[in-house]
Amino acid sequence: MRVVLDASVIVKWYIAKPDEKDAEQALAILEGIEASTITLIQPQHSLAEVAAVLARELPEHAGDYFLELGCIYAVNAISLSNTAYQRAIELSTRLNHHLFDTLYHAVALEENATLITADRRYYEKAEAFGGIVMLENFAM
Repeated sequence: MRVVLDASVIVKWYIAKPDEKDAEQALAILEGIEASTITLIQPQHSLAEVAAVLARELPEHAGDYFLELGCIYAVNAISLSNTAYQRAIELSTRLNHHLFDTLYHAVALEENATLITADRRYYEKAEAFGGIVMLENFAM
């Protein structure tokens, strides 16, 4: 299974409220990545975006978490596709949405993967394009 995870999912590995219903799904995805049953493909900016959230929300642990994420990313694919950027620009324009969010989706579409998101606002705008599922509805 090939997936792209946006920052809203990855940060749940580190920042999850006890009552978040989809935190367990996020951790199950991490376990699948570590067990090599899930292949992670990420856009270039993903690590920086997650690091920014960690630095803001968990400054005392952000450096360690960043190193851990770097190891996860090192054994998974980073998309450098120019066509993904072109598609992200198109999605951004058509959806009137931030390019960083559409870049996750564009990579999923270009790499024949599924974008998993916890960002309902983006999901509702973009679901008609396919290749996207809400974390709460994701089943392995």
